[in-house]
Amino acid sequence: MSSSLRRGALAASALVFSIATLAACGAGNDAQTLEIKPDNAATSVGDIKLQNVVIITQPDPESTGPAAISATVFNGSAKAQTLESIAVDGVDRTVEIKPAKGDGKLTVPAGGSVVIGGENNATASLSDTPEALQDGNAQKVTFTFSETGEVSLRAFVVPAEHYFAKWGPSDVPSPSAESGSASPSASESASASPSAEGDSASPSDTASPNASQSETAGH
Repeated sequence: MSSSLRRGALAASALVFSIATLAACGAGNDAQTLEIKPDNAATSVGDIKLQNVVIITQPDPESTGPAAISATVFNGSAKAQTLESIAVDGVDRTVEIKPAKGDGKLTVPAGGSVVIGGENNATASLSDTPEALQDGNAQKVTFTFSETGEVSLRAFVVPAEHYFAKWGPSDVPSPSAESGSASPSASESASASPSAEGDSASPSDTASPNASQSETAGH
């Protein structure tokens, strides 16, 4: 699907926005301001509640790089549960689940919660983006827990842009890596001028190259 069609599908999807209410805070640096956040998928089964579930693809619609699943998982029971697997409808890839620290299974503590996606959080990722994941889709995602079992809902597929940039795949090309190039240094374009006595400049009198290249990291 072309870039324009995929963007059109995304814009036409039911990705509505909710406006957070203004708290009765005093004026100043800590005053709460109007905040707009996407209204993402949520559901609950038994003691497990899922919120803010989103499938996040590469910002370039033509890229087949890694995709990620972002979610917040709440466990209301008195017993810890492990997240055994995540499956996306129509996708035959295995979703790799990693806890925030170390290896092993992702555990949701009793009476606690776990955030999946974002810096320093647990991750759930696909090694690439299959054709079945199209920006703008509402795709069925099934989380399987050790005690509760399967918890399913439909989650939007969105590119790692704007609000979703910080929750998306960790492997996203930096814009500077594709378009940035080092500019020639002044010493490479300027010619050496003779000294006041008419002697030619020695190598030590000539400015050394000092080209630099700045890079910005996408987050």
